[in-house]
Amino acid sequence: MKKINFLAIGDIVIDAFIKLKDADEFTNHGTLELCVPFGDKIPYESVTIIPAVGNSPNAVVSASRLGLASALLTNIGDDQNGKDCIDKLKEEKIITNFVKKDTGKKTNYHYVLWYDVDRTILIKHESFDRTFPKIKKRNAPEWIYLSSLGENSLPFHAEIAEYLKTNQNIKLAFQPGTFQINFGVGALKEIYTRTEIFFCNLEEAEKILKISSKDVLTLSKGINALGPKMVSISDGPNGAYLYWNNELWQIPIYPDIAPPFERTGAGDAFSSTFTAGLALGKNPLEAFTWGPINSMSVVQKIGAQAGLLSREKLEEYLKNAPEDYKPKKVV
Repeated sequence: MKKINFLAIGDIVIDAFIKLKDADEFTNHGTLELCVPFGDKIPYESVTIIPAVGNSPNAVVSASRLGLASALLTNIGDDQNGKDCIDKLKEEKIITNFVKKDTGKKTNYHYVLWYDVDRTILIKHESFDRTFPKIKKRNAPEWIYLSSLGENSLPFHAEIAEYLKTNQNIKLAFQPGTFQINFGVGALKEIYTRTEIFFCNLEEAEKILKISSKDVLTLSKGINALGPKMVSISDGPNGAYLYWNNELWQIPIYPDIAPPFERTGAGDAFSSTFTAGLALGKNPLEAFTWGPINSMSVVQKIGAQAGLLSREKLEEYLKNAPEDYKPKKVV
């Protein structure tokens, strides 16, 4: 096994995209909800099955296509879905030595209700036996990218923290998933403290800090105080923000080359591409400009991976970017 540049850690899933044709949107106390008739038969247009996805698998494919030697640490079941995930990872040139097969378990399988350009996902994380593998020093990764893990994974996070404690040269990117946010900051204190760059959206930042504030500077400083050296907060059509060296920067979204087709994976594309840029030697503001380009590309395809770009194509988009597409200092 060759030297690893980028090791992603997180659950892998199969996504079944069910494209709905008869649904509606309803705003309930400020929350947009997907509505279908209860107790009825609901027509759908198509089903598209996509293996080997999830926050961290999406990130590792992104990093691999950008030229980094990339590996995934995850668990699969001993079923056909697990085999399909392995095959897909190998197609993407991902190192699969740390993909563990759990006997008697099923591979995670999610249902994506796709309506218009957005989606609602029905999720179920299996209770895998997660353990951190022994990694030889010569194969130790330069970066670890940690994201979504199931609700029984708290002891596993302690193993990750211990590995990072004994390998201080490894840098950590942390994009918490639902259960990691629900664990609370206290339970993952060592992870937050060790984080080089942290990713979330504005609403997640509020939940993590347990405050109600749309002020990005306040949220960024709050998360920075928990330990991460750099904090990136995304804010939908308002673009993304980077808090670094006590300065807040903002970058707009990259202009769509066509109307978005389906929005799954835009956040993963941004976070992983930003991290890959850092791993490839870009400074934070340069890497910051990479993220929105892959996000723009991903929403042109079904699923979180089909639109991920090569480094050559990404740099072509960057070269042809509008003049106002650049980081602007806010504070």
